[in-house]
Amino acid sequence: MRASWDKFGRSATKRGRLTVNNVARTQDRTQQGQPATAAHDARLVPARSLPIADPPPLRLVAFPLKQTAFFVCDIQERFRLVIHAYPAVIATAEKMLKAAKLMDVPVIATEQNPKAAPPRPNPHAPKTALVALGATVPLPLLDLPSHLRPSWVPLAKTKFSMIVPQVEQQLKEWETKSVVLMGIESHVCVLQTALDLLERDIDVHVLADGISSCNGDEVGIAIKRMRDAGAQITTSESILFQIMQDAAHPGFKAMAGLVKEHKEMTKDALEKLIAGRGF
Repeated sequence: MRASWDKFGRSATKRGRLTVNNVARTQDRTQQGQPATAAHDARLVPARSLPIADPPPLRLVAFPLKQTAFFVCDIQERFRLVIHAYPAVIATAEKMLKAAKLMDVPVIATEQNPKAAPPRPNPHAPKTALVALGATVPLPLLDLPSHLRPSWVPLAKTKFSMIVPQVEQQLKEWETKSVVLMGIESHVCVLQTALDLLERDIDVHVLADGISSCNGDEVGIAIKRMRDAGAQITTSESILFQIMQDAAHPGFKAMAGLVKEHKEMTKDALEKLIAGRGF
């Protein structure tokens, strides 16, 4: 049951407390020999008759590996100058693409309006970020076998959300029920992609160590919005072991090696993208 509000902006729970207080005050007046006024009597309603907002139900999300896809949102060279902790985002995406190949998980990647002029450099970006601009960050997309990557990946788009007709059709063909989402910007393209997927009853797992924005302070707000909408907030390492499920999995040794290979990069991503952000 959704919370209801009166014209004074009071929730049902608050109105219930006010009613209980009114009853208590009237009882005190009666005990002191002071009759309650008719106007006051008319306001008395048993608190239990008022609708009280129920807490949101606990939502446990299954992880159907055979119906899961990885979404890489707009990780392009043209944004390297402006995105907060961009190398950490790229490192997480690289790890997840290698894992996709190991575990046979299909991948969709997009580019946001690659023909547009590059954004202005972020004055707070480290000097090491000053590299030549291009369309796509070198990621191991082409290392994926054809059944894990549609021929049009990476897909150029102008819509902020990744859910464009070609992607939507691919999700239907794969019968996708769950998406692991990473990329930029957290409060624009990533957020809108998550909301569009949830609207289509597809579970969304957002990698907190794999998303960012030009303004780092946008990330926490975007994550809270996505969580409130029903997305699961997780990390790259957590989701990989959730996919693996069992140390007896035939790919466990290779996966453990991948996690070890990226150990320092994962630690760096956690420190720069998550630490101290309160989510």
